[in-house]
Amino acid sequence: MARAHPSLAQSLAWRLEVAAYDAITLLARLFSVDSVSDFGAAALGWLGPMTSVHRVAVRNLQIAFPDRTAEEIERLAAEQWRQIGRTFAEFPIIDRIVAAGDRIEIVNGERLAEIARTGEPVVFVSGHLSNWEIMPAVIAHSGVVCHMTYRPANNPYFDKRIRDNRFRYGVRLFAPKGGDGARELLDALGRGESVALMNDQKFNGGVAAPFFGRLAHTAPGPSRLALRFDTVLQPMSVQRLGKARFRVIVHPPIKPVASGDRAADIARSVGQINAFMEERIAERPAEWFWVHKRWPTETYARKRR
Repeated sequence: MARAHPSLAQSLAWRLEVAAYDAITLLARLFSVDSVSDFGAAALGWLGPMTSVHRVAVRNLQIAFPDRTAEEIERLAAEQWRQIGRTFAEFPIIDRIVAAGDRIEIVNGERLAEIARTGEPVVFVSGHLSNWEIMPAVIAHSGVVCHMTYRPANNPYFDKRIRDNRFRYGVRLFAPKGGDGARELLDALGRGESVALMNDQKFNGGVAAPFFGRLAHTAPGPSRLALRFDTVLQPMSVQRLGKARFRVIVHPPIKPVASGDRAADIARSVGQINAFMEERIAERPAEWFWVHKRWPTETYARKRR
């Protein structure tokens, strides 16, 4: 769907927003990679706990880890702000992180090489772990032809900056979330190309599957695609090793079972993805994006009571 023509005031606000982003990017590129990452950690580590969203992070952590003490929850909430700060600050300089050659360790990279060599179309799945932008860069540099889904920014000028920045570190094929993006993913898999999707956010109307002991509505799209094209879900995760250094893990593939009951098959596959994400988050809880409401509204209402 075409964007509505913006008002003069809206267009001016968008241009000012992107001008600020350009200035921040220019400044960031004057400093070392680790200095930029440290600045992001310090800035959001200070600012984040003072925002209203901090309460969402704390509630999410309490739901996921009911046995943790209040002090432990607060420490995790504070540390996740530092992690988010690093991720946001690193975005304008990810091409430098990728180009460094020694800042990204890949575990089971031979699986990516196999996908690239055989031309096997797969559905990559992951979540907002550590600096999640590192994963598409690794896929792109592995030689796998892959369409990366993303949510377009409301500001079209800022959206172009995001796409241009991803282009700098190797990501060439984008599929926006929504109707047009879904068609692009279907076409790509039909041509024998891979697709990559984040599958850890709340999806209203999605499959209700267990996640840290509570039902969480989860997008069925990746599972539907894998079942439709009789291929595998290829999970990946990212871990931060310290400052702007990362480990990318290519996990064993998940093959959805086609029993003939499509709804049950999708639900089973979604449950497997949620279980994968839960394991990764439990391993390194401070590195997940806790500041969105992952569970249904009634879960938070019960928690308040």
